[in-house]
Amino acid sequence: MRLLTHNLLACHAKGCGSSSNNFPLKLQNVQLELIEAEYNETFLKGFLPKLAWPAFVSTARDLGDTSLPLQTPNFLEQVPDEAFLQALHHVLLQKERCGIPNMLLAEHEIPK
Repeated sequence: MRLLTHNLLACHAKGCGSSSNNFPLKLQNVQLELIEAEYNETFLKGFLPKLAWPAFVSTARDLGDTSLPLQTPNFLEQVPDEAFLQALHHVLLQKERCGIPNMLLAEHEIPK
């Protein structure tokens, strides 16, 4: 699972669905793999408004990557430069952990 996917997932189990603990999902005991991905500046610029920046950067830092700023950049005032977009591409699309996650809930986790 790439961090792109991780940034869009939330917990819907009984214990966390209605609390603030449902996002971002915590990654524990992960092994990262670097996967080459095609650089697409248009995609990155279009995806920036959809990113939950604090959660994304927090997860990246939990995984040992400190290349992105903690503060959410103001992209309306300043167009992201090439170096920033390259760093974003690397963290968002080239870091993968354990392939596709199993997001199926056990029967006791399904809200009724």
